[in-house]
Amino acid sequence: MTRLFSLSRGGTLRRTWVSLLETGPREARDEQVFVASVTFCKKPPVPLEPIEAVPGCAMSRAAACRVLVIGSRARYTCRVSEQAHDVIVIGGGPGGSCAATVLAKAGRRVLLLEREKFPRFHVGESLLPYNHAIFEELGLLPILEKAGFPAKRGAQFHIADGSKGTAFVFGKGRFTRHPAAFQVERSRFDEILLRHAESCGAEVREEFSVKRTANDADGVEVEGIGRDGSRATFRARFLVDATGRDNLTGNRDGLRDMNPKLRKLAVFAHFSGVRLDPGTAGGDTVIVRLENKWFWVIPVGVDKVSVGVVMERDEFAAAKSTPGEVFERWRDSSVAMKERLADARRLTEYHVTSDWSYRNRSFHGPRLVRVGDAAGFIDPIFSSGVFLAMHSARIAAHAIDDALAGGGDGAAGFVRYERRMRDALGIYSEMVEKFYTTPFMELFLEPRDKWQIAAAINAILAGELEGGWRLRWRMRLFFMLVWLQEKRPFMPRIRFAPVS
Repeated sequence: MTRLFSLSRGGTLRRTWVSLLETGPREARDEQVFVASVTFCKKPPVPLEPIEAVPGCAMSRAAACRVLVIGSRARYTCRVSEQAHDVIVIGGGPGGSCAATVLAKAGRRVLLLEREKFPRFHVGESLLPYNHAIFEELGLLPILEKAGFPAKRGAQFHIADGSKGTAFVFGKGRFTRHPAAFQVERSRFDEILLRHAESCGAEVREEFSVKRTANDADGVEVEGIGRDGSRATFRARFLVDATGRDNLTGNRDGLRDMNPKLRKLAVFAHFSGVRLDPGTAGGDTVIVRLENKWFWVIPVGVDKVSVGVVMERDEFAAAKSTPGEVFERWRDSSVAMKERLADARRLTEYHVTSDWSYRNRSFHGPRLVRVGDAAGFIDPIFSSGVFLAMHSARIAAHAIDDALAGGGDGAAGFVRYERRMRDALGIYSEMVEKFYTTPFMELFLEPRDKWQIAAAINAILAGELEGGWRLRWRMRLFFMLVWLQEKRPFMPRIRFAPVS
């Protein structure tokens, strides 16, 4: 009988393979003594079997078990539990699937619980070039290339009346290491990621609604209801909250802080017949800026384009109109949007989603880590959502893997994870808040090569979060110039035409 333990001796943790040879009748409360031989090697000497198969080993949750090692005078202490999983991931979106894949590929026992049945509709179709590095690590890049998603090689920004615009081409950025991204239909994309996690060894349960989570010193417990109405409870060493804007554990613990400056709402649908630019620019994300709102145009498939408008929540409520009426009114107020949608035919109903930016006061807890939108959500103007979800999930998964390898609770690794993700969210949050100001747009739409500021912006738009000081000082200078433009304008002013 063979089982992997993290044995401790003198406070030093070592990973070993322990062959249980015998169970003794001696028992003290919830302790049992086993006679064992120890093999130090990187791979198990024989296939593993569950600890529950050992005769007489009816262990309580996280029960302590002493192992007497043959050939040694020392007694080693190990901890055995009835936990069937190392990690439970709640949520099957890009963040959850990414975390599950990383951990499953590392040999961890992963259970992923997803409330819905895939494929399912979801917004957030534009990816960033730096997603590619994550896809490569997960073994997903060849699969996604075969899926035929449109290539995104740049992002365009225009004023609503069509008088001014600019394009950032990723391949031309001096500091940008990845030149292209995918534009995706999320129903297909998310299912590809979920099935890949499953193929890598993660156990996936769809249509399972989590009702309760709990943490203790030894692990986590998750309780919920399956598709047939039956209740089930699972335990694991660690929990990944990838529940997106449902923010399951963050809301439970009262951690969410809303950004009062960004209480937005989006109205969107899929269309055919949308006018796109010729050549490779036809795959670009196109942003059209109105005075206090903006449109997105994102090609997600063959003659299928996602188009949406983001506006103030209170303004939408005050309109007292249907989503379609609101969308069409603001479409008609923009010369640029009227031209692109002149021959368009709507393929789906209009969807409405709240677009409130928020951040949790903590991204982790005891044996718990929050990833993606379950850590914080940023206005989608720069298409950072899927990238930040997968970027955070990869970092969190490696922190959990290290904790499992060392036998610890992961706290130190989670602190480092949160520090990195707060830095990342801070970069995009500042860009988003400034985007809604006119001085920002006056500089943003007039990129200059001086000091390579435009190249730094290009890299940030592509997903470069680890560019170091060479990007940071240029971005600080850019924001200082934005401030100066507001106080003492030195670039041409923008006037947004009034809407009749």
